[in-house]
Amino acid sequence: MTAHDVDSAPLLRVENLTSEYLTTRGTVEALRGAGLEIGHGETVALVGESGSGKSTLSHALIGLLPENARITGGKILFGDTDVADWSDRQFRTLRGNRIGLIPQDPTVSLNPVRTIGHQVIEAIRAHRKMPKASAQAEAAELLDRAGIDRPQTRLQQYPHQLSGGMRQRVLIAIAIAGRPDLLIADEPTSALDATVQKKILDHLQELTAELGTSVLLVTHDLGVAADRADRIVVMNGGRIVEAGTSDEVLTNPTDAYTRRLVAAAPGLSEPSRAPAPLPADTEVLLSAKDLRREFTLPARRGEPKQTIHAVDGVSFDLLRGETLALVGESGSGKSTTAKLVLGLEKPDAGSITFAGEDVTSLRGEAWRQLRRRAQLIYQNPYASLDPRFSIEQIITEPLDAFKVGSKEQRRKTAAKLLDQVALPEGTLQRRPAELSGGQRQRVAIARALTLSPDLVVCDEPVSALDVSVQAQVLDLLADLQAEQGLTYLFITHDLAVVRHLAHRVAVMRSGQIIETGPTQEIFESAEHPYTRELLESISGARAEDDLAGALQ
Repeated sequence: MTAHDVDSAPLLRVENLTSEYLTTRGTVEALRGAGLEIGHGETVALVGESGSGKSTLSHALIGLLPENARITGGKILFGDTDVADWSDRQFRTLRGNRIGLIPQDPTVSLNPVRTIGHQVIEAIRAHRKMPKASAQAEAAELLDRAGIDRPQTRLQQYPHQLSGGMRQRVLIAIAIAGRPDLLIADEPTSALDATVQKKILDHLQELTAELGTSVLLVTHDLGVAADRADRIVVMNGGRIVEAGTSDEVLTNPTDAYTRRLVAAAPGLSEPSRAPAPLPADTEVLLSAKDLRREFTLPARRGEPKQTIHAVDGVSFDLLRGETLALVGESGSGKSTTAKLVLGLEKPDAGSITFAGEDVTSLRGEAWRQLRRRAQLIYQNPYASLDPRFSIEQIITEPLDAFKVGSKEQRRKTAAKLLDQVALPEGTLQRRPAELSGGQRQRVAIARALTLSPDLVVCDEPVSALDVSVQAQVLDLLADLQAEQGLTYLFITHDLAVVRHLAHRVAVMRSGQIIETGPTQEIFESAEHPYTRELLESISGARAEDDLAGALQ
């Protein structure tokens, strides 16, 4: 990336900033002498994992810290003005007008009972006095500049009628409505598919370059930062531990924490290990043949009902001890395919054979016994564990349901499983709220292994985790497979993740498998244009290519 020409005086300078949160357990330090600079027209990435302090720092810049937070020292210089101790009333003169914000989650950031037009027009008129008709015309222009098709139509729609990517573009339109000098993009694409993420980041980069806007890109993904930023600032424990150009941080990181982030970013490096090839005579554990599943949407007034072909003729074999990655964007049909495999949905046509037995139409006790042999790890460890249960109750619940062993034997099984997923036995008496995201996902894996299944379906099991925790969980899954001979159907939208775990890849689009093959072969010589688009969307891929060229 070519950096913008910047003025000698920075647009924003943070000096030795300290802050704390007041909690029921006492005072917690959040920022410990943090400092950074952003030049005019420059893009700076603020990188760190959950709890590193990056959100606290970015929210302090715009006066949006929660009520229990306070700045205890340091300066926030916007131009020549120190705004560190400004009131909320004073910050209103900056927000939207001089500093814009793109929030992380468009689902909660947009008002569900107001039209898109109402919300964009409100943002425009908050900063500039103009007639409503003029504001509406400008709102349509902003949506168009943010990359939204048919902007006049979209103005009349509500947030739930737009896709996640389109809602994020609406937030971009609102953020640039006041033509700010600085745009804070707080994890703006972390909830989106890789191809949608790339398109939005490409458009945001073009748009801010056109407007001459500086950008603070807040992200936990070093790959995204490497692709998009002129400079990278790394946070850990409320401190800035490293700062430099993208090339400097990636090729010669000086801090141990930065080195761990670089090593963990799946798009920045080749996998440290690949799954061992399976013997040629390995038996087929699961076979899906021509699976089909349709859903009929409710009819709108004056229109016929619409049928969605969620799974449209899907066939694949899964070998015992193999990991098959089912890859595709949201709506491609991969999760519905997984539900068909687990018997959570019944196919309209086709068949499923498990360990040589046709299980397509199993009912009652036969289906229940099959569930012992096929388990599921959900995407979100925060929502998939019952918050009322102790970890021991969560792990032993399947044993209780199938009346396996005595209470003491179940407890010993739970302790053994925790040891296998690298959690201490003392975790048994804790509750999910007391654990980190990575620890919760380890508990979810332990629960899935309780009944010693042959097949584990992993539904986006690491997409909600920070990159270093993600790498740890992927290594854990690989170790468990090697030790116990587990078979994985791994559902994901991220091709960067699968090359660390999968033997083979099947790419889904519009309910069909469009390409399949060994993982290395897919990465090196993908045939389908859509597969190549997915590969090009891997965050960090461009930076990896640039660095490889620089080192030759």
